[in-house]
Amino acid sequence: MSSDPQANTPLDPSSSSRFFHSFNVFRTSIERISTPGRTAFAALTPNARGAVWVVVAGFFFTLMTALIKEIGDTIPVVQILMFRQITMTCTVLPVLISGYPGILKTNHVTLHLARVCMAVIAMTCGFTAFVHLPLAEATALSFAKSLFVTLLALVFLHEVAGPRRWFAVLLGFVGVLVMVKPDANGFNMYSLLAVAGAAAAATVMVIIRKVSQYDRPVTILSYQAIMVGIIMIVPTAYYWVTPTLKEWGIMFAIGLLSVVGQLCNIQGFKEGEASAVAPMDYSRLVFATIIGFVIFLELPDVTTLVGAALICATSFYTVRAEQRAARIRRAAADKE
Repeated sequence: MSSDPQANTPLDPSSSSRFFHSFNVFRTSIERISTPGRTAFAALTPNARGAVWVVVAGFFFTLMTALIKEIGDTIPVVQILMFRQITMTCTVLPVLISGYPGILKTNHVTLHLARVCMAVIAMTCGFTAFVHLPLAEATALSFAKSLFVTLLALVFLHEVAGPRRWFAVLLGFVGVLVMVKPDANGFNMYSLLAVAGAAAAATVMVIIRKVSQYDRPVTILSYQAIMVGIIMIVPTAYYWVTPTLKEWGIMFAIGLLSVVGQLCNIQGFKEGEASAVAPMDYSRLVFATIIGFVIFLELPDVTTLVGAALICATSFYTVRAEQRAARIRRAAADKE
C-alpha cells in the first residue's frame, strides 16, 4: 500500500469548474480594464487609427531587428532568415492549402522569380548590416529604398519625375554618402550592404507594382512564402550552427515579431489612407535610437544624425510626391 494518505484520494469533481470560473473572472477583469482604451481608439479618425497601427508595426519590426543583431554574431544571418521564413510560412499555410493549386496560377513566373531573388538579397544584405552597424544607422540607411524606387520606376515603369523630385532624390543620396562615411580606407562595407539591401528592397517594390497588374496579392504572397524558404535551405545547411535553447527562442520570436509587425502594417493601411499613414513608418528610427542605446549602448554621432535627417526628409517627400502622382493618374483614368 502507498504510504501517501492522499495517493488514492479521488479527484475533486469541482476543481475544473473552479479553474474555469477563475479564468472567466480574470478574462472579464481584463476586458473591463481595457474597455476605455478600446473605446477611445475606436473614436479616432480612420487615418489616426491607421497611423497608430503603423507606429506599432514599426516598434515590432525594430524589436525584430534588435533580436537579429543580438544573435547575429553567433548564428549566421541566412539561418536566422530561414527560420523566420518558416514561422511566416506557417502563418499563411492554411491559405496556401485551401487555395492550392489555383493560388499559384500565373503567367508571369519570371517576375515572381525575380522578386523572390531580390527579396533574398534585400533581407540578407539588410539584416547583415543590422548585425554589424548601430541600429539607428542601419535603420536610417534602409529608408533609402524610396529614393531607389524613384530611379527604378523611371527606368522600368516609365514613370515621370519632376525637377523637385529629382532634387529630393539627389539630396537623399547626399545623406546616404554622409552616413556611409567614405575615408582614406574606403567605404564601410556594412554601410554599403545596407545601401545594397535598400536598393534590392526598392526593386522588390517596383516588381510588385508590375506583377500586381496581373496576379492577385495572395498569389504574390504565396510565391514569396514558398520560394524564399526553398532558396534559403542550401546556404543554411552550408553555414549551419546548432543554436542554444535561448537562440532557438530568439529565432522563434524573430519570426513571430515579423508576422505581427506585418499584420499591424496591413491593418494600418487598411484603416487609413496611404498618404496619411505611410510617413509614420519613420517612427522606426526613433525606436531604433532608443533600443540601440538601452540594449547595445549605442549613441548616433553627428554625421549619422545629419545623414538620417536628409534621408528621412527626402524619402518622406518622395513618398508623398509618388502618392500625389498616383492620385493624378487615377483621376485622369476616371475621366477617360
